[in-house]
Amino acid sequence: MQRKILLLEDDVQLSDTVKQYLEYQEYGVVTVYDAHEARDLLYETHVDLMLLDIKVPYQNGFDLLSELREEGNTTPAIFITSLHSVEDVTRGFDVGGDDYIRKPFALKELLVRIESQLKRRYGTREEWIDLGSGLAFNPKEFQLTRKGAVLPLKTKEAKLLTLLLEHPDELLSYEKIFEVLWEYDEKPSGGSLRTYIRTIRAYIGKERIDTVKNIGYRFVSQ
Repeated sequence: MQRKILLLEDDVQLSDTVKQYLEYQEYGVVTVYDAHEARDLLYETHVDLMLLDIKVPYQNGFDLLSELREEGNTTPAIFITSLHSVEDVTRGFDVGGDDYIRKPFALKELLVRIESQLKRRYGTREEWIDLGSGLAFNPKEFQLTRKGAVLPLKTKEAKLLTLLLEHPDELLSYEKIFEVLWEYDEKPSGGSLRTYIRTIRAYIGKERIDTVKNIGYRFVSQ
């Protein structure tokens, strides 16, 4: 599954350069140019990592991330900024940033930092995830097994299980799930989503997935 990155950068030329480079590296990149756009997009779209400039219109990146963290958003965030002081770096980590890269930076260095954060959060795609009770899931192969025997999963069911496991104990809204499971030319189906949830629960246990009425679902880690 392609990782999606939010890029908040008001320098259009730099934004385009970073976007083109990361897309060449097979990441999905959505660009915004001010804090209001960033917040609106995060309400509507699931992303796997945020790249946040600090000096942007309407609200600085520090305050934006601080508010997002208070609201329960745990998406990894890397600050990209021309601010170089130790105080600025310290503040970046204090408000919930996961890394901090100073401008000008090499695109390769940015890529290394992005991959480090994603690996730290999600692990390597080749690894099997132990779900207990003899269950294991391979997010690269979209394969769920019980004591070595393969359990049948449809593609969207496997994508959904991957998404839930990537965000343990985090409430995922219907909108975020729709964004990941359905392509842009497909019409999301709430009925189909409920069916996928029932199938996954039948395999891993009903208690492992909480339903938050009218909002979404949460995977319960053990």
